[in-house]
Amino acid sequence: MPTPATCDLCDAHKNDGSGQFRVLPPVFRDYGAERRFHGPVVTVKCFEDNSLVKAAVDSIGYEDTPEGRIAKVLVVDGGGSLRRALLGGNLGAAAARNGWAGVVIDGCVRDVAELAGHKVGIRALASMPLPTEKRNEGQRDIAVTLQGVWVRPGDWLYADEDGIVVSAGPLG
Repeated sequence: MPTPATCDLCDAHKNDGSGQFRVLPPVFRDYGAERRFHGPVVTVKCFEDNSLVKAAVDSIGYEDTPEGRIAKVLVVDGGGSLRRALLGGNLGAAAARNGWAGVVIDGCVRDVAELAGHKVGIRALASMPLPTEKRNEGQRDIAVTLQGVWVRPGDWLYADEDGIVVSAGPLG
């Protein structure tokens, strides 16, 4: 299923005052081969430790439903850190291999040239060559904030060339 345009979604939901429709600030850069992606959200919260990010992208990134296969989006609350990269070439390859639609990181990535070749959407704040320390710290499947915007497990995220929006459910 093609990703609905974020501009069209914003036009349709611009007056939503319920908080069910949210728009992320325009601070995320595009690093993956897929410019447009969408799907239900899985969350990780971590700070300068990508142990849970690795565990997530090493797992199956889709659900098989009666309507067909639905690829998921991993949303990582990295606390906005610009000091360590939470995803690099190997983890980007794992995300693509395991069927994830995309990864959105409130933090950094590395191996930018490699990430550009992986068939997965990848958004992050910046690139940083320094890797994380592995301390097995963090949380999964909790409500997180990315640049002040709440994102919950099971929300739907839509990303394209114009930006990123989040909804409490799927939008058409």
